[in-house]
Amino acid sequence: MRGSAPDPTSAPRGRRTRRTAGGIAAAALLLPLLGAAPSPGADRSATGGLQDAFVSAAAEYHVPQSVLLAVSYLQSRWDTHAGAPSVSGGYGPMHLTDAHTALAAAPHHSEDTEDARGDSARPALHPKVRVPDAAALPDRLETLPRAAELTGIPAAELRTDPAANVTGGAALLVAAQKELGRPLGSDPAEWYGAVARFSGAEDTATAAAYANDVYDVLRTGARRTTDRGQAVALAAQPGLSADTGQLKRAGLDPAGQGGTECPASVSCTWLPAPYEEFGDNDYGNHDLGDRPASQRIDYIVIHDTEGTWDGVLNLIQDPTYVSWNYTIRSTDGLIAQHVKAKDVAWHAGNWYVNAKSVGIEHEGFLASPDAWYTEAMYRSSARLVKYLAAEYDIPLDRQHILGHDNVPGPTTSSVPGMHTDPGPYWDWRHYFELLGHPFKRTAGRSGGLVTILPDYAKNQPVYTGCTTAGEPCPAHGSSEVRLYSDHDENSALIKDIGLGTAPTTDVNDLSSRVSTGQQYAVADRWGDWTAIWYLGQRAWFRNPAGRPTAVNASGLVITPKAGRASVPVYGRAYPEKEAYPTGVPAQAVSPLSYTIPAGQEYVVGDELPGEYLYAVTFTTDSHRVVVGEDLYYQIQYGHRVAYVRAADVDVRSSAG
Repeated sequence: MRGSAPDPTSAPRGRRTRRTAGGIAAAALLLPLLGAAPSPGADRSATGGLQDAFVSAAAEYHVPQSVLLAVSYLQSRWDTHAGAPSVSGGYGPMHLTDAHTALAAAPHHSEDTEDARGDSARPALHPKVRVPDAAALPDRLETLPRAAELTGIPAAELRTDPAANVTGGAALLVAAQKELGRPLGSDPAEWYGAVARFSGAEDTATAAAYANDVYDVLRTGARRTTDRGQAVALAAQPGLSADTGQLKRAGLDPAGQGGTECPASVSCTWLPAPYEEFGDNDYGNHDLGDRPASQRIDYIVIHDTEGTWDGVLNLIQDPTYVSWNYTIRSTDGLIAQHVKAKDVAWHAGNWYVNAKSVGIEHEGFLASPDAWYTEAMYRSSARLVKYLAAEYDIPLDRQHILGHDNVPGPTTSSVPGMHTDPGPYWDWRHYFELLGHPFKRTAGRSGGLVTILPDYAKNQPVYTGCTTAGEPCPAHGSSEVRLYSDHDENSALIKDIGLGTAPTTDVNDLSSRVSTGQQYAVADRWGDWTAIWYLGQRAWFRNPAGRPTAVNASGLVITPKAGRASVPVYGRAYPEKEAYPTGVPAQAVSPLSYTIPAGQEYVVGDELPGEYLYAVTFTTDSHRVVVGEDLYYQIQYGHRVAYVRAADVDVRSSAG
């Protein structure tokens, strides 16, 4: 598995004690107060639609329907995911958590071939994955058993029946309202405290951030078609206020930002990664720096954790392990910051990118399509990225907001081992809508470029290897579009010579896939098919007018200078040898195995000077930033970005 550095075996394996039959009996005594529950065998979806399920549950448990809808939207956007759990063990449209059941069936992977630092000036870093001691699961990961007690509905039904799941969510909200001493009623403004408690957050800042998001949804409204093809709508209430003072009586721990680098609109805690010396002059797990004074921060790299929250947080505190700047929790969007932006974390597998980026891990698994990312996490992440982009003047586009799977191998030998997260199931289209920079058509057919933009829910290419090598993954929406060697789905897939393997549909095989928001130069068109220049080849994908997977665009492209049969491609933009001062070893300017043949065009991201951060000692007095005279262009070469020397290419408008 080539996801991000942490491993799912880091997940806590214990659980808290199950409630006893006496506890269930006590819950049964509470049912008259909550509203009579239907019998466990009742068909709660008999009315035929998810919207009806919200109407029914709201009436039965005396909770405002709008509150129930808004909470569900923030959890799942009303999707059911065919009864599969999220990464944090949440089921159904209300994201009722049963992590013990979910973890028992979770895949476990331990292979990690990427050198997280990606700096050839020092030995490769392949830390051994550590499994932390088992721990009891927190209550926020066990809300489904509680819902079963309150409603009398079997846990299995709450996991798989959307209507039952909504009923369970209503019961939890009402229980929280009563625990706060608040009356049941139809005014959404009076349910702020219960919504905050529903998040499962342990502190007031996280609970408030969650509740504020729910009330934002209430004010703006929402409407969409779910993954089961059902239309669900929530009417906007633009003037709605909320009694935020209820949170003071919620019994949660006080918490503040604690010196973190986060926007005020999220909940953020400081959990520092250690900067410690150990062994034979070795140290970990990041480098001290002085960014942006010493180097620009040009990139934000999106990762998934390949492990659960508690296990991953144990790993980030290990000085012999790797590091990243932030981790975001699935259940409620809580952000933990580990490395200051001025310092350099070891997360992307490419030292050039590490030195110029911030890395954000999201609780998730790339090869588990239905271990879905919650809306709370997407929104929290988008707010953090918007804040960082504004702070460091980072453009909000796919040349600068990269997936780990878009980071190039720095050398030829490193290409096969590079990570592939967050993978095809990360919803880039929705993410950039939350960033306020949605992808859209910006030119006509003569623009010369396309922006990849499939309909996430309807775009369901076949992937294999999610659980068993060669076996199909569950059908699921995807941000990525398959590439072929001809305008025929029976033709060969595109081969990536850097991987050295035959192309497959494996979920980790990036050789013949493009991703939402990426831009490519058009090489040809044929009916419903479009060809682009990709990895030095002409690559075709289906792009029918009635169901497009890309839209037209224009911009700057590079092409080999006249008279050049081809030009080399690089995985890092390092300075020329003459730029290195005494005491700093010159780093090789070594091309990858790829080239750009004459006549091909690739989209330009930035023009960049050759640059190298020399930081191989624990003390910082020897650290240096070397900047050369040679210039490079960042380009979208294949699934990953790459670099070409400005001296080798010409730049022109794609529409010229």
